[in-house]
Amino acid sequence: MSFRSVAIVGAGLAGLACAKSLDARGVPARLFDKGRAAGGRMATRRAEVDGASFVFDHGAQYLTARGPVFRAALDASGARGWPSEDRRVGVPRMSAIPRLLAQGMALEAGREVVEIVGTAKAWRLRHVGRRARPGASPQEDGPFDAVLLAVPAPQARVLLAGPAPHLGAVLENVTMAPCCTRMAAFPTRIPLPDSIRLPGGPIGWAARDSSKPGRDHDTECWVVQASPAWSREHLELDPEAATAALMQAFAALAGGSLPEPLFADAHRWRYSLVETPLGAPCLWDPVLGLGAAGDWCIAARAEAAVDSGAALAKVVAGV
Repeated sequence: MSFRSVAIVGAGLAGLACAKSLDARGVPARLFDKGRAAGGRMATRRAEVDGASFVFDHGAQYLTARGPVFRAALDASGARGWPSEDRRVGVPRMSAIPRLLAQGMALEAGREVVEIVGTAKAWRLRHVGRRARPGASPQEDGPFDAVLLAVPAPQARVLLAGPAPHLGAVLENVTMAPCCTRMAAFPTRIPLPDSIRLPGGPIGWAARDSSKPGRDHDTECWVVQASPAWSREHLELDPEAATAALMQAFAALAGGSLPEPLFADAHRWRYSLVETPLGAPCLWDPVLGLGAAGDWCIAARAEAAVDSGAALAKVVAGV
């Protein structure tokens, strides 16, 4: 069966890899993403306070490449080593990598897909805008020969529940851990290494983001990410209380106290780290023209998301 019109839900690394691989095989695709731009967990938060600019990579902190294809993609994006050459970061921010990959693609940003309706070869997407008022009627796009989901497994399961419950059921055993993240800019240098990984306790990772290549090294910007266990326990806690507890742990690392931050914010990633993968490169029903891809198919690595998206494109194109 040939697929001439394809919709991809999600413009993170998996969705972008899938779209680029389809395009190389002559299959056009339209990307839909609820974010302001492509990237997914390759996210960057920017803030300005009293004329000062602060930048935080509050999602993926760095990328590693095991294979030549992903390594070549990082080279082409201008990614640089930090804090060692085997860990690569986007310049001037992590979001630069997916935004470069998205150039030339048909991307509908700021649109959250809430439902897949229709039948095989005539699927339609219902989606709402980022700032849509509660209860607003969704818009529709389509028809599409195929719809491919490049979102976290729990979100894919919800979207597949109506049109393909048998595919949604396959995803029930996939698990992803949350991550509570705190961003803070300080007026003085914090006496800690540029990157810290801890084996247990509230903090899983902390990084002086302003030490990365291409950043403003005159600022003192930190990203503190809670461990999976702590994040799961505190995910539904009041955000202020949760982040206060996380920063108390960070202060203890820094010797007991921290200066008053110039800027602080928080983000909750409900689906951050793959714990139990699908165990297959992708999910695909050729009769319905519905499929899914993501790092959750293979392993907890950004490169796995790219491999999964490319694998899904390959089966869709019938290669």
